[in-house]
Amino acid sequence: MATVHGSCLCGDVTWEAGGPLDLMSHCHCSRCRKAHGTAFSTGLLAPEGGFRMTAGGDRIVAFAPDGLFPRPFCGRCGASVPPPASEGRVVLNAGSLDEDPGIRPLARIFTGSNAPWYELFDALPRFETWPPGFDFPALPDPAREPAPPGVVRGSCLCGGVAFVVEGPPTTARYCHCTRCRKARAAAHATNLMAPMASLRFVRGADRVRTYKIPEARFFSQSFCADCGGKLPRLDPERAIAIVPMGALDDDPGVRAVCQIFVASKAPWIDLDPKLQPYDGALPA
Repeated sequence: MATVHGSCLCGDVTWEAGGPLDLMSHCHCSRCRKAHGTAFSTGLLAPEGGFRMTAGGDRIVAFAPDGLFPRPFCGRCGASVPPPASEGRVVLNAGSLDEDPGIRPLARIFTGSNAPWYELFDALPRFETWPPGFDFPALPDPAREPAPPGVVRGSCLCGGVAFVVEGPPTTARYCHCTRCRKARAAAHATNLMAPMASLRFVRGADRVRTYKIPEARFFSQSFCADCGGKLPRLDPERAIAIVPMGALDDDPGVRAVCQIFVASKAPWIDLDPKLQPYDGALPA
C-alpha cells in the first residue's frame, strides 16, 4: 500500500500514513455531524507506525468532548485533523486525503442517530450504534426541547456557540468540491441556504472564527474556536447565510434538492441517485 497524504483546508497542518489501511466507515452520530458540519463523517484506520505529522503540529487545537474521543482541528481553518493514536492505530478523515486510499466503506454506523434530513440510499450494512466486536460506549444524543414555531436552532459541538434561523430556509444541497471536502474533512458539504437576515447568533458570537481561502471569491469556513464545530457563514455580497446542516439541532423541514461539483467527488462515495447532479456549480 502506497503512502497517502492529507491536509487541512488552509494547508498548515499536513500528515502522511502508510498502510495497510482498513475499516473505512461512515459515522452518523450527532457528535460527528457537529464536528464536521455534515450528514456523516467517513473515517478509516492506519497503523500508528506508518503515520507521521509532517507540518503544523503547533496549529492543532485539542478538543475531547465528554472526555472520550479526541476531535482535534486546525486552529486557523477549523478543519478536523487526525487525533492521537489509540491501541496502535490512527483514525484518518477520508475527506482530508489527497489520494484515493484504495479501500471503500464497509458500513454505516450510528444510523440510529441519522439526521432526519439525510436519506440513507445505498446498500451498505447499517448499525444503530457500534458494530458487534467494538467495545466502546455509545453516548446518547443530547435531549432537546421542541423548537418554537418557525425557528430552526443550531449549535457547535461544545455548545458554546448557538444560533437560530427564523423563517423558512431557501434551499439545501450537497457540494462535492475539493475545498468542501477539505473544509469538512468529509465526503461532501451539506449546506442549508437562508436569507442572511434570518440568521441570528444567540450565544457565543465572539467564539466564531472564519477562514477565507485567499484566492477564492466566496469560499470560507466558520467554526467555533473552542471545539472546531462548523458554523454558519454570512455572504453579504449575495445576502445569504450558508448553514452547515450538521450544526442543526432541529429538522429544518427542507431536504437537499441537488448535488454540485460531482465531477470532483471522492472515489469512495456514491452519488444519491434521487438528487440532480451538476458537474460544477449550479447553472446561472
